[in-house]
Amino acid sequence: MSASWSSLAARLALRGLLDPRLGIDLLRTTWAFRRRAWWTRAPFLPLPDPTYLRWRMYTAYADEHAVPPAEDVVRFARWRRETMGL
Repeated sequence: MSASWSSLAARLALRGLLDPRLGIDLLRTTWAFRRRAWWTRAPFLPLPDPTYLRWRMYTAYADEHAVPPAEDVVRFARWRRETMGL
């Protein structure tokens, strides 16, 4: 089964609902990755810039079309909170 961004988002949303501290960490991480001036371009949602996201996936997984495992995203969100003191 190949992973998709929507299935990743669904798995993370469920985990965030079951663990509120993790949910806050995931929301803060999502907000940090938003495209700058996101309100000026359709679809007018605070989503990451696709070019930046492809670069991040390439540097992390050597594949710009990779979808990270949910556990990697959870680990990053928790690490971000712990190191940044959020």
